[in-house]
Amino acid sequence: MMKYVTTIIMLALVLSCGRIGGDRIIVSVDSGCILSRDYLGNGVEWDPYDEALSWGSEVSDADWEKLEARLDYMRPGYVRCMINSPFTYYDAQTGRYDRTRNIGALARLLDYCQEHGVNVIFGEYNPPRWDMKDSEEWVRMSVDFLNWLVIERGYDCIKQFVIFNEPDGNWASTNGDYEFWLSMARRFDARMSECPGLKEKVRLAAPDAVMNYRNPASKYDSEGWVVNAARDLGDIAGIYDVHAYPGRRFVLSGDFCKSMVSMRSNVPSDFRIVLGEAGYKYQSDPADSLYWKEYQRRCEGHPYTRGSDCNMLVYDYFYALDMPFLAMESMNAGFSGIAAWMLDDAMHTNGDSGRPEDLKIWGMWNILGEEVFDDASQEDVRPWYYTWSLICKYFPSGSDILKVDVDKCYGFTAAAAVKDGKMSVAMVNCNEEDKAIAIALPRALEDASIFSFSRPGTLTETAAPEKRMLRMNLPAESFLLLTEMKYDD
Repeated sequence: MMKYVTTIIMLALVLSCGRIGGDRIIVSVDSGCILSRDYLGNGVEWDPYDEALSWGSEVSDADWEKLEARLDYMRPGYVRCMINSPFTYYDAQTGRYDRTRNIGALARLLDYCQEHGVNVIFGEYNPPRWDMKDSEEWVRMSVDFLNWLVIERGYDCIKQFVIFNEPDGNWASTNGDYEFWLSMARRFDARMSECPGLKEKVRLAAPDAVMNYRNPASKYDSEGWVVNAARDLGDIAGIYDVHAYPGRRFVLSGDFCKSMVSMRSNVPSDFRIVLGEAGYKYQSDPADSLYWKEYQRRCEGHPYTRGSDCNMLVYDYFYALDMPFLAMESMNAGFSGIAAWMLDDAMHTNGDSGRPEDLKIWGMWNILGEEVFDDASQEDVRPWYYTWSLICKYFPSGSDILKVDVDKCYGFTAAAAVKDGKMSVAMVNCNEEDKAIAIALPRALEDASIFSFSRPGTLTETAAPEKRMLRMNLPAESFLLLTEMKYDD
């Protein structure tokens, strides 16, 4: 599945034992300071191809096998899976509720997660019709569908439930009305309580707000949503979640990590908080103007996107560094997981139009590239799949995230985890020049591997020396991971 080169030399890495000092960036892993325990895991947004039927093409068995093989290598710790009810249990033309309607893709997705022990945060983007946002009919249908999946069909991989996607947004049916959203959260919870055994398996994920955003119609910015949800929900919530689409400079400078630390402080320490969706947007920060111009250039004349709600730079090498950088910063901020937006272009169109020309290009591939979009090459994996897979599988569910002290340096970060006595340490250098690194480990790693991803997109695996102090040259624009964890891939 994963194509990489195994070598017995260190290539550009020069490792030695010795005194740490000089002008090197010092990376010190502190095993005595745990930032978060029982980590939920890193993963992806994987939605059930709701709109593919309107394109005239279901995902074939061959494509499902391709998807599953790629996920087998990635080993996501959690998946966020959201449905659009008019494409599933609700027939908008007749108003009829049918929980078996178009269930095939969702069932196959959940089968995979159930079989592989993947935690699923499940939910609905919006009510079937916006005028149903406060209707008891929707609450009844939605909870019945959830109960059918979890209790009757046995998908207890579903652990958390989202009732509105990004309810603070002016694009959501809630339009930033916190009090209305809170009242609906309580109504959903009450209905769930009426289903025997359901609340023992599933709790709400809340509030699903968007970081560093404020809807002018809302009383609160995203941090205010989290503060109030933590105060008002009590044990109704099982996990807290927010979304993040920062600019590149904001992340690489370390400023976004500070925002996440502040956000984390608003949640009780015995609750997890995760990034339910995460990616990059470039239009708001003048420092990202060149990326934004390139995005716009690629959208011009594109047959399958009108340029709205896409990231045309997911094809690029640098995105394979930026995404793990974002994940490491979230871990260092005390978050308990991150789901990349998104796995596959074929999952969504803008505004759920169902028209191929409105495709949301954000994924690691487009599994329907040949069948719908006349380009089989779109089914190939993009560079960021490789590094994201390493971030998922070597920072697994159940890990403890360790504190890593790093000398301040723009475009450089590191993170560490331990599970069952096995340690992983990851680093990324987004700069255009090499960085001399000195790593102080709490102990010498045993039978460890080094994964290195560097231009032009080559992943190498080497054996790591069993030394407690390592000095190395980390090449420009590269990713490196030291790990004692082993998998049979």
